[in-house]
Amino acid sequence: MRDFCLNQLTKSLRPFYNKPMKYLELTVHTHSEASELVADAMWEFTSYGVTVCDFNDILSLRREKSLYWDYIDDSLTEEKSEVLVKCYFDPADEEKVKALLKEIENRRNLSDGCLNFGTLEATTRIIEGDDWIEIWKSHFRPIPLGKIVVVPEWIEYQAKPEEKVVLLDSNMAFGTGEHETTRMCVEFLQKYLREGDVVLDVGCGSGILGIAAAKLGAKFCYSTDIDPIAVESAKHNALKNNVSEIEVTECNLVDDTSMKADLILANITAEILLFLAPAVPAHLKEGGRVILSGILKDRKEKVANGFEKAGLKVVEEREMGEWVSLVLKG
Repeated sequence: MRDFCLNQLTKSLRPFYNKPMKYLELTVHTHSEASELVADAMWEFTSYGVTVCDFNDILSLRREKSLYWDYIDDSLTEEKSEVLVKCYFDPADEEKVKALLKEIENRRNLSDGCLNFGTLEATTRIIEGDDWIEIWKSHFRPIPLGKIVVVPEWIEYQAKPEEKVVLLDSNMAFGTGEHETTRMCVEFLQKYLREGDVVLDVGCGSGILGIAAAKLGAKFCYSTDIDPIAVESAKHNALKNNVSEIEVTECNLVDDTSMKADLILANITAEILLFLAPAVPAHLKEGGRVILSGILKDRKEKVANGFEKAGLKVVEEREMGEWVSLVLKG
């Protein structure tokens, strides 16, 4: 039962290309505080899959009144800080695995004890690729986020009149709406977006936020990412949703000041947000707003202070689980 529940709650963060018959699966045991940084390191070493298996997601799902559990193991209802972060390689890529584990250890050292990385125990096994991908797909469901409903492309869904459907391709989905950080971004997007606004989505991933903005009435959306795989994913999903109001580009916000927006979205880690903070005001139109997410609670003040130094003030904040989302203005 334990493994079954973990499979249900696996969040895919990377696409799959040129799929081999078998995969080398690496599992790293970490703490919820550092799971995003461990996953981020994995993204740099594989173009197949990265997944985050968090026991506490079970508790979040149980709190959703719309879901009914006919049976759940009692051991899965207790708060746990351990998170399993997994990624996938070709079986011949053992040297990449060693390099990745060294990079994760480097990130722990750089954190200087500010983040709990847990044991970082690592295990590997060979698995049949096609089997686990199909299991992963079978447990996704439409995700309602206010007027926006995120729907996996392989699921038939009849939208209600007031709903705006965002289709995501299963094989190119990292950023699906399941995570608290994306949920809060979409909620704030619906509150602050005005029809005809120009939107800038920084670190767009699957393109979910830019597509949602277009569906909600944005005049145009710049979706940017420094990862070419993310750019390809966002372009693909924009086509799936038949939205022409989006321009997806591979660029660094710091280097490109040509894009100006009424609303800037950035669902990235706190460390990257702080790096980008000085560059953000140059992209914001007068009277505009900035929505930040991907911030752990203990990083909130640091991020808020960093953006205040850049001339932006927090006007609203929201918490969900261990995460915080902020809205700022000039």
